[in-house]
Amino acid sequence: MRYATVGLIGKPSHEATHTSLNILIAELTKRDCKVLLETRIAGSITEHTHAASLTEIGEQADLAIVVGGDGNMLGAARVLAEYDVDVVGVNRGNLGFLTDINPEDIVAQLENIFANKVYREKRFILEAQVFRGDKLYEAHSAINEVVLHHSKVAHMMEFELYVGSDFVFSQRSDGLIIATPTGSTAYSLSGGGPILVPHLDALTLVPMFPHTLSSRPIVVDANSEITLKISSNNVDSVQISCDSHVVIAVEPGDYVKIRKNKKHLTLVHPPDYNYFNVLRTKLNWGSKLY
Repeated sequence: MRYATVGLIGKPSHEATHTSLNILIAELTKRDCKVLLETRIAGSITEHTHAASLTEIGEQADLAIVVGGDGNMLGAARVLAEYDVDVVGVNRGNLGFLTDINPEDIVAQLENIFANKVYREKRFILEAQVFRGDKLYEAHSAINEVVLHHSKVAHMMEFELYVGSDFVFSQRSDGLIIATPTGSTAYSLSGGGPILVPHLDALTLVPMFPHTLSSRPIVVDANSEITLKISSNNVDSVQISCDSHVVIAVEPGDYVKIRKNKKHLTLVHPPDYNYFNVLRTKLNWGSKLY
């Protein structure tokens, strides 16, 4: 695989991230790659690089390398998913479900990447649209999840849930998590939702502290359109969050539509990548008995 232009994205003001970026720049320069450095960190690392925004990296790069944790990956991936660019993560965070290259393995894994000895996969993403009356008020995309929640802590709201044209339930709760398989190991997991393997074409709907003993997470076809109708009985405004990064204010009487985005995120993993091995490692599951 020929990657002529490579974009580098990293956590600003983070010494370990800068160490990894300098290694990457040196190795990529040896390969005569044009290196685009995301503008937030370009001021501190200038040698053999060009400053570029995330959008410019998406437009120009063949490969984008994100150095940091899953939060850094999510912030970059929402933009990069709009473009035809491979994305790989170097873990300088905590869990690292999406950033799965160890910093100590950067040089060896670059060899694999440029030799096309990788595991490449496409992850679908979501689009959340908030409608006020019959007009689109605001829309954003999400890699992990779209969350309906109250603007105040520990406040319940009323809403209705529809899957396609089918009414599912009305509920009084703190909100609802709509998660992709990628996001099933994030906020959804903390809320008691199931883990969905990445290639599964499904969504999980996880109620947040519902005022009932019978409410449970639901798994639905990812090609379904999810509609949330916000009750006019709500006194205060509620919010829609996309990956906990982008927040949209939602008023009583608004409705929210959540569906698959037409774009995909293309992730590149090491050749020995195995999703269940990731789960065992990150979630401290037991190893084989013998």
